[in-house]
This record gives sequence, C-alpha cells and structure tokens, in this order.
Amino acid sequence: MRVSVVLCTHTLDRYEHLREAARSVQRGTYDDWELVLVSDGNPEVAERMHEEFAAEREVGDAVVHENDENLGLLGARNNGARIASGDVVAFLDDDAIADERWLELLVAAYEERDPVAVGGRMVPAWVAGKPAYLPAEFYWLVGVTHRGFGPDGGWDGWTTAGEVRNTKGSNISFRAEVFESLDGFETDIGGRKGDNHLQGGETELCARMRAEYGEGVWYVPEAEVAHKVFEYRTEPRWLLERAFWQGYSKRGMEHFVPESAGEEDAFLADLLTEFVPRRLRSLVRRPSTAKLSQLLFLGLFTAFVGVGYLYGATKWR
Repeated sequence: MRVSVVLCTHTLDRYEHLREAARSVQRGTYDDWELVLVSDGNPEVAERMHEEFAAEREVGDAVVHENDENLGLLGARNNGARIASGDVVAFLDDDAIADERWLELLVAAYEERDPVAVGGRMVPAWVAGKPAYLPAEFYWLVGVTHRGFGPDGGWDGWTTAGEVRNTKGSNISFRAEVFESLDGFETDIGGRKGDNHLQGGETELCARMRAEYGEGVWYVPEAEVAHKVFEYRTEPRWLLERAFWQGYSKRGMEHFVPESAGEEDAFLADLLTEFVPRRLRSLVRRPSTAKLSQLLFLGLFTAFVGVGYLYGATKWR
C-alpha cells in the first residue's frame, strides 16, 4: 500500500521546519511512500524543494507542486492530493515531526480494519518549555490531542483506539478514492461564510465523509506526530483568545455543518462530571501551585469557550 504524504508551506521562514518534517517521514520504518511537497504561491520555496528533495532519489520519492498564488493550507493540501500517486493520502504540517512508526501504524490499521480514514495522536513538542498552568484537557488549543479525546472519552480515552469523528489535520489520512470522491477539503470555511475566524476544515470534511460512507476516522493512538508548540502559543493571552474563537467556531460549525456536533458536548460532560472533580480531589490530597493554576485555567478556558460560543450564537441563530 503506497502512502502519499502531503506537506505544504508558504514562506521561507518556515522552510527549516518543513525540512525537519520531511526528514521525519524519510526516517520512518515504512518504505512505500512518497512526499508531495506543495509551495503555496512562493517560487523561492518551490526552488528549495526541488533542489533538496525532488532530485533526491536515495530515500523514497518526492514530487513538488507550486501553487500560482497563496491558496491557504486547505487549498494547498487539495492540490497536493490531486497529484499524489498513493493508495492513501496522509497530511502532515510543516511544524510537525512524525514518529518513525507513524506510516507503518496507519497502514496496519487500513490493512487490518479496512476503514475509509485513519488518524493518530498529536503529542506536544514544547519549544520553549511546557507551561505549568496549561491543563491537558485543553491541549487542543495548541493543536495537540487533549485529555478527553477518543472513542469513549474519559481521563485516559486518548490512549484507546477506535472510531472518532476526526483527528487533527496534521495526523490524518484518507483512502485516495474517498478523499477524491468528497472533493477534498472545503477551502473557504471562513471566507465563504464571510468570517475568517470560522475554523474546522477537518471537522467539515469528516462530517461529509460520515454522511457519505457511514463512518468516521479510525484513531490509532500509537501513530504519533509531535506538534511544535512555539513560545507565543504558551502565553495566557494568546490561549484565552484562541479559546474564545474556538468556541465561536464551534457554534458556527454546528450551524453550517449540523453533522459535526457531538464530540464537544461529550467532552464538556466529561469535564464537568469527571475531570474537575478528579482534579479537586487531587488538589485537596496533595496541594501544589501547579495543580491550582491548572484548575483555575481549566475554568477560565471553559468560560472563554462558552462566551465565544454564545457570541457565535448571536450571529448564527
């Protein structure tokens, strides 16, 4: 089974990170793959890709596509998927690093279970150190799989394999014919609605996939991809703003893609009935500043998500 890994970037400022992402695929244990490198409207990036990867045939194959203009991540991914030759098309971001067994484990799931899509777990790579106040329940704010994720949710749900609505966009794959039949990602999630704060490309695509094929993404927690969490993404102000707009986006996605609803509601139930009580008990038994700050920010993030959701509800009644 051949896997095409689509990897996109738009600026030379991120090229070193893209190189590290590409090399992580090349170092992997699975050997039937190709890199599909997409320069999103930047000729200099395309030239570097050609020089460094397209001419390199010692390890795997690489093809380069240059968009005529900057289309954004979802449009770049779609163009990469169109020229891919694999049976499976997988997506990796330019600030991510794949575990060496990533593709091997994704392919094993396809061969053993015959799903339409397979994804894995995103783990944090703290560039400037892990912030002590950030609870694992809100890792999704920094693009990482959070506590409460998984087919059954719960405290350790993220370690359990099973079907989920969708995984993160930097660790998700589809059978090529399935991705093509769905016309790929909706490239104007925000712009088409007149609102660039509206996010949810993977959610929207996987909602359509479930409607068409009757199943979601098979989640393989051992298939890990590390996401670089840069310093600015660990600042409280940035995280609180992101929580607000994620709540806003959640309401928008419910309005425009009703099939996307469900997992966030289950997560909120787990948060209120299991995670908060569990953290309170732990704080009482063994008090610490870190435990207290995480509990306080858990409440703050929940509140900001809620306010964002309500703000979205005033727009999409």
